[in-house]
Amino acid sequence: MTSEIHDYLVANAERAQDFLAELVRVPSDNPPGDCAAHAQRCAELLEAFGFAVERHVVPAALVQTHGMISATNLVIRHVFGPGPTIALNAHGDVVPPGEGWSSDPYGAAIIDGWMVGRGVAVSKSDIVTYAFALAALRDTGAKLAGTVEIHITYDEETGGEIGPAWLLAEGVTKPDLAIAAGFSYAVVTAHNGCLHLEATVNGKSAHAAKPATGADALEATNAILTSLYAGRKTLAKTISAIPGIGAPQLTIGLISGGINTNVVPDRITFRLDRRIIPDENPAEVETSLRAQITRAAVVFPGISVEIRRILLAEPLTPLPKAAELAELVASHATAIFGEEITTTGVPLYTDARHYAASGIPIVLYGAGPRSIEEANAHRADERLALADLSRATEVIALTLRDLLEIPGGSA
Repeated sequence: MTSEIHDYLVANAERAQDFLAELVRVPSDNPPGDCAAHAQRCAELLEAFGFAVERHVVPAALVQTHGMISATNLVIRHVFGPGPTIALNAHGDVVPPGEGWSSDPYGAAIIDGWMVGRGVAVSKSDIVTYAFALAALRDTGAKLAGTVEIHITYDEETGGEIGPAWLLAEGVTKPDLAIAAGFSYAVVTAHNGCLHLEATVNGKSAHAAKPATGADALEATNAILTSLYAGRKTLAKTISAIPGIGAPQLTIGLISGGINTNVVPDRITFRLDRRIIPDENPAEVETSLRAQITRAAVVFPGISVEIRRILLAEPLTPLPKAAELAELVASHATAIFGEEITTTGVPLYTDARHYAASGIPIVLYGAGPRSIEEANAHRADERLALADLSRATEVIALTLRDLLEIPGGSA
């Protein structure tokens, strides 16, 4: 069966590349998050490949609450027989392309064996990987016990609350194990959490000729940011016990405010990103940051601060059975890639945490490349080695075969 799967994927490699190119050519930038058209095109491609595709349209009000315009989650279920359910999750939404591309970000150009385009690595390639891995088992007549589901969601870039979290909460799916989109050769078993806070510093406007008659919101904000940046320097002393995670991080990513050059600013708003390692308690991190911001502002007369949570993504920590799943994926990847593929943690956060929060053991693995830097992930000229697409697909197919193999059977 191993050779049959390999031969099938070799014979269909060009078809897989064309499939990926079609996904890249349909924009699905998030923001703004108008992703229904991409979901429709993806569903059409999957149906042409012989899959029955469920379309789960997220209610418009809920979509808007999460800062998007439209979202339709796709679910494929292929039942081989009675047994466990394995879910494969990839997201079709992508970050906007930005500047600096050497070719059309939606062109899916192939250059020296690499496909270039927004989302080609994160994570439209994994939609293809999972679909063709399942097709390989289906079309080679694998005798398996269980069900494979593919979940294609459209809000990973904004938190996953109306993608995987919604599918799980609505009872659309309840898998026993899961594999989510990856972004390196390694098998990922843990990742950071993330806290986004928005702080609005309120003061009182005044003429610039008499600033003492106002309350300068920017002056207070300066003190707050100085405190936050000083605290950031101490984070490097806290290193996660999980390889690949590193230390907590803090970034001030957005700031706005002021009325005019000759007016004391009455309001400044900024947003911060605090990466939370699995070794930390997210509630304690948030409480500490809120207190730090308040302390720095309280010394300024006439200043008040409002703090609002935008996002809290919990860290991913391995559940029982996740280690066994990771070892299986890594063993197949090592054999197929011809080099040792290990397990690790990453300092990002992903949709995998929603499955873990529902008690579903999960690891991350997909089409690579070797690292997010090599992939130019979230940067100009995002790319994927097409050879990695084929190899990762074989890894997933063999992993699914082993997980669902009938004891003593001929799979």
